[in-house]
Amino acid sequence: MRLGLLTGGGDCPGLNAVIRAVVRRADAGGDTVLGIKDGWGGLVQGEVEPLTRLAVSGILSRGGTILGSSRTNPFRDGDSGERCSANLRRYALEALVAVGGDDTLGAALEFSKRGEKVVGVPKTIDNDVGATDYTFGFDTAVHIATEAIDRLHTTAEAHSRVMVVEVMGRHTGWIAAYAGIAGGAHCILVPEKPVDLGRVCDVIERRRKRGRHFSIVVVAEGVRLSETRGYVVQEETPDAYGHVRLGGIGHVIAREIESRTGIETRVTILGHVQRGGSPTAYDRILATRLGVAAVDMVRAGEFGKMPALRGDRIVPVPLADAIAHPKRLPPEILDVAETFFG
Repeated sequence: MRLGLLTGGGDCPGLNAVIRAVVRRADAGGDTVLGIKDGWGGLVQGEVEPLTRLAVSGILSRGGTILGSSRTNPFRDGDSGERCSANLRRYALEALVAVGGDDTLGAALEFSKRGEKVVGVPKTIDNDVGATDYTFGFDTAVHIATEAIDRLHTTAEAHSRVMVVEVMGRHTGWIAAYAGIAGGAHCILVPEKPVDLGRVCDVIERRRKRGRHFSIVVVAEGVRLSETRGYVVQEETPDAYGHVRLGGIGHVIAREIESRTGIETRVTILGHVQRGGSPTAYDRILATRLGVAAVDMVRAGEFGKMPALRGDRIVPVPLADAIAHPKRLPPEILDVAETFFG
């Protein structure tokens, strides 16, 4: 069997581990893999390369993706979808494995509805893909954000400042909550819960009265101060899937805190630092298990689905379930976080 493999959307620690696992599992069964360059854009253009055991040797610990990625939407313009299907025929690809988040998996589902044999693999550092407990990349992002918060504690305390740390999280606050709890943040702001800046300032003031003259506030980039004010964005022009580029809510919140409390407040926006570098051991293992499972699903004819982590097992689930709605942070995690506010 000849399999196509692509990685789409934002890069993510663990993508190379998936690529390696797909190639090794396929090779062990006598199948071959063609890597498609730069996500759906490479399939539109017909840009492919053979992926051999030698080609994936040594990539397990590398961040990014050796195949490249893009946010190309194959159904946005004219005949791009038809060109993708034509290139699947051109290279005699009998099935396609598409690794990505909501947008990539949504396109994979549409191809499946059109009769193409597609299996998805869920990835996103935001951990907001539905129908799976965790996605690879999340653990690495949390580790990076936690280390940054640990470092900011010392400089915040030295200068008696409030430090606002902005992390990724468009629709959900998984990274903010987990890194905030692990890093001992004094306030955590997430999209799932309305922001109460008065309460945030009260926490900071109470700490100051107790002789704790510094505070750490962690905020997800998708937090809105109110429904009417909307998101804070870096770039108004939407991408191919209609998303604007978020970023900057940390500065808005910092100005409010400093204005209300009179305490010097600084901002650190972690941005793409969270996406880069070597994946954690957990993410390497999860990505490897998902890659192996994807090949097994292709061989079993489990198309229009993706391997998902449920407890400690990898099970096939419909792509439609995965993209139905973002997986929100559960209230009990927020309850744990709020126990330590202040």
